[in-house]
Amino acid sequence: MRNVALKVAYIGTNYYGFQRQPNLKTVEGELIDALKKSNLIDNFKNAGYSIAGRTDRGVHALGNVVSFRTDKDVIINQINDFLPEDIRILGKANVHFGFKPRFAQSRHYKYIIVDSGNLNLKLMVEASKKFCGTHNFQNFSKRSERNPIRTIDTINIQKDAEKEDIITIDVVGESFLWNMVRKIVKVLFKIGNGESGIDEIDKFFDLTSKVVIKPMPPECLILMDVEYKRVEFEFDEYAKRKFLSRLKEEYLSNKTISSVERVMMDKLKLLGVDLKKI
Repeated sequence: MRNVALKVAYIGTNYYGFQRQPNLKTVEGELIDALKKSNLIDNFKNAGYSIAGRTDRGVHALGNVVSFRTDKDVIINQINDFLPEDIRILGKANVHFGFKPRFAQSRHYKYIIVDSGNLNLKLMVEASKKFCGTHNFQNFSKRSERNPIRTIDTINIQKDAEKEDIITIDVVGESFLWNMVRKIVKVLFKIGNGESGIDEIDKFFDLTSKVVIKPMPPECLILMDVEYKRVEFEFDEYAKRKFLSRLKEEYLSNKTISSVERVMMDKLKLLGVDLKKI
């Protein structure tokens, strides 16, 4: 018997989040089905199956982690053969029997913003410093969270080196509350476009004020990685190439759709429609 951790990547577009839900298509549902078909697990309670994080509907991942006990040899691409192409096991690691994926050393999220040129990057960077360190993030998640105290190690905001209209926001910390990253990004976005000031962040940390922060859309969020002390994952080159190929297909498809929509918008502008007022 061995305890194995798997590094899982997925495009979240076609799934109702990671976690299993009755009668809904989820990443975890597909993964569990593949593990059963691979004869790696038959009884999940006895196998000690556990996960690192439950991403929301539409959120993507390159480094989520699950673990389980099995007496079989774990071959990555045997599992991948039973998975849809937008979900891939990229790597594996043998871990001790007390290993719990949710107790990570760090989690890295990346949020992508398409900037039309209105965002003040300098202000966003300055504002992001207020979120770093240990705070009570109760107003950035459900108020019913049992422990809203979280520590953010770093927030890095920058323009993409190749595409000037793309801004990436990297957030790294040990653990995060539900919707916490997307709500932080929402506050930074509103500061960047002039809707809010940096001083308003203090109000969000004031637990006597009940503020409502609407999270940014989920489809622009990626769980980039989950890391652990003394755990080294062995990555499979074929699995990485297959997932890269799928990502390229998705990218070209979306690029084509965007090009069509751009032509249609240009035509509307010629007809006198002012898109800035929309």
